[in-house]
Amino acid sequence: MTAMNKMIVGVLRQPRLRVLGMNGKLVTLLAALCVCALDAVAVGFRLPNQDPEAIARGNAFAATADNASAIYYNPAGIAQLEGFNLRAGLYLVSGGIEYTSPTSEHAKVDDAFQPVPQLYATWSPKDSDFSFGLGVYAPYGLSIDWGSDAPFRTTAQEGEVQYICFNPVVAWQICPDLSFAIGPTINYSKAEFKRGLGFFPGDYFKFDGDGMGYGFNAGLLWKPTEKWSFGLNYRYETEVDYDGTSYTQPSPPLPGPTSTYGPLVYPQFVVAGISFRPTKNWNIEINVDWTDWDSVNTIVFNDTAFGDQTLPLNYKSSFMYEFGVTRNFDNGWFVSVGYFFSENSSPDRYFNPIVPDTDLHLGSIGFGHHGEHWSWAAAYHFGYQPGRDVSGSVFPGADGEYEVLNHAFNLSLNYKF
Repeated sequence: MTAMNKMIVGVLRQPRLRVLGMNGKLVTLLAALCVCALDAVAVGFRLPNQDPEAIARGNAFAATADNASAIYYNPAGIAQLEGFNLRAGLYLVSGGIEYTSPTSEHAKVDDAFQPVPQLYATWSPKDSDFSFGLGVYAPYGLSIDWGSDAPFRTTAQEGEVQYICFNPVVAWQICPDLSFAIGPTINYSKAEFKRGLGFFPGDYFKFDGDGMGYGFNAGLLWKPTEKWSFGLNYRYETEVDYDGTSYTQPSPPLPGPTSTYGPLVYPQFVVAGISFRPTKNWNIEINVDWTDWDSVNTIVFNDTAFGDQTLPLNYKSSFMYEFGVTRNFDNGWFVSVGYFFSENSSPDRYFNPIVPDTDLHLGSIGFGHHGEHWSWAAAYHFGYQPGRDVSGSVFPGADGEYEVLNHAFNLSLNYKF
């Protein structure tokens, strides 16, 4: 899964015996790598895949947003829905990432499928201009595990970020062609990071922490004609203050547990989409998605015993370009195909294998059925990057080639009453 974990170079370049003597600073600096979390490989640490009907369209859904997952994709879209809608989904993603060093050493991440649940509920009272919704989903996160034998074990070994967002929204149907929505995001996140130390066989450093953060999202949907619609979605940046404990193994002789805490900013992003329906049976959409990774330049981690430590980060803002087509049939069935391209946001100099960000091509397909009360959808997508060559990274062992081929499935069930 996304993104920005850099600059423990000052510690990593210290002689090993000296590092052992500064456990407070080591704890604080390495905690940064834990909280600066993970994703499926390209989109920083974002997880933009939140519903199979959207995924099948390459996530080009902001200008359509015609089911309860609009709470994530464009909350203004819930104004199109009638009555009560309850939608539950499960996203299963497998990380297929392989590494080859300049000296032909190899490593591969654990590619077991990881589950990510989604839950959405909406209510549009009859004869009211207002609609209400609640989404519970994971817009960031996932995990990565290179194992204990990777060539860069002392830079990155394992990491996991669990992130859950509670997102109530209110949508206002301003006029028949225009709707607007806004709602707070209440976010809980838990982070874990593990890396080798290189002093003893099997030794490691580990951090566990959690925290809360708050923000909001908003959306606008304009449908000037039956054939054209325009959507805009904005999510405000969220800062999560992680509070936890870091420790080493074996201990003793290595330093014992230390209290560690620090903030991480999850950046704002904007999605704009245009949908064209040449007939009632066809929907073609294009979206542009921009994430403000430039806003996350420096993280300050605080150790209660050793003061503050400053970590400069150097991610760059990036775009995703999304395209999708849906064919609807008169009997309620539909089929969709899509593609999107995600730009890399990590420059070579600050590339870290714990978040192996890279340009990524994603193709998708899906189908489903809309019924009077029950609806369902299923989608599959893959991510592909034939190889990113990294050179000049400040992190030991990070240089080399990274190849990506991952797979994901999403299934959802919707009940309308």
